[in-house]
Amino acid sequence: MSTADSGLSQLHRAWGLSPSTLAPGCFASVMATGIVAVGAQLKGLHLLSVVLFWPAVVLYLFFIALSLIRVVRYRDDLRADLHNPSRAFGFFTAVAGTNVLATALIGLGVVQPALVLFGIGALLWLILGYGIPFTAILGSNIHPVSKEVNGTWLVWVVASQSVAVVASSLAIETANTEFSSAGFVVFLTLVAVVMWAVGLALYVVCSVSIFVRVLRHRFGPEDLDAPYWVTMGALAITIVAGSRILELEASPILDATRMVVGGSSTLLWAFATWLIPALVLAGAWRHLIHRVPMSYSAGLWSMVFPLGMYAVASMFLGRSDRLPAIEWIGQHWFWIGFVVWAIVFVAMIVSFVRTVRPR
Repeated sequence: MSTADSGLSQLHRAWGLSPSTLAPGCFASVMATGIVAVGAQLKGLHLLSVVLFWPAVVLYLFFIALSLIRVVRYRDDLRADLHNPSRAFGFFTAVAGTNVLATALIGLGVVQPALVLFGIGALLWLILGYGIPFTAILGSNIHPVSKEVNGTWLVWVVASQSVAVVASSLAIETANTEFSSAGFVVFLTLVAVVMWAVGLALYVVCSVSIFVRVLRHRFGPEDLDAPYWVTMGALAITIVAGSRILELEASPILDATRMVVGGSSTLLWAFATWLIPALVLAGAWRHLIHRVPMSYSAGLWSMVFPLGMYAVASMFLGRSDRLPAIEWIGQHWFWIGFVVWAIVFVAMIVSFVRTVRPR
């Protein structure tokens, strides 16, 4: 085998960049980069937001191309992932990545492409939202399924809430524009409230499933990987969805749920805040006490996204509920998310160079 072929083979193994080995959760890097771009928008850092937005777009298009090739040419590998409960829920990153880009576009004032992405994201959610539970749980050959539950299951929640975020954001931004109509805004409001409620219910289901796995099956330090940060990230995006819903114009469905959405958003923010030290301590237990090596893996983007989303959630909640202390926390937490994003991005580049460098 030539040096080039060997390097390519190693790249496929280490990075999953071959369509045949593409990780279901590959769009996590799009989610992480996109949400940090949204955070920069909220802080008024327009140039930084644009600089972050375009790499997210490039990653999105790149993984779409690989995914389409996989659908056409590597259906057996795709089918195996769909029936694997430890990997299948990673496919929801495609939904969340699409909707994070739509949210960033709305923040930039570009509504038409955001509408297109919203349609794509909603369609993907309908397909995966009903399909994945059947293939990964009912259609799995692994028994019991509970021993395969992991942090990626909570991406199901993130995907659901991402639909709510875009729906509510579009309802706010399209009011009194050429895209606006009373029926369309009511439809978007209904979608936002329903998806917020669905996402909240799914969070309970997934959290209980993870708790059962920890209690009933061996759970060592090697199992406590970066995707478990989504336990906090899923709460954060639920808060964003709730905060955006509270900004919508009055309607019957919103009037009936406003108190529930507003009150729960503040409580969820408190719980998400409590989880951060717990997750940091869990990382110390994994890497410092049990000496699990720290190195770049694509799963690290599942840690970056929650950190960025927590900043965005705090800023949105602080503004919608008029809680300046919470907004202040979000404004400053943004820099933590940005620094972690930069570290993981540099680690990704270094890992890539080392992987392809001739030996």
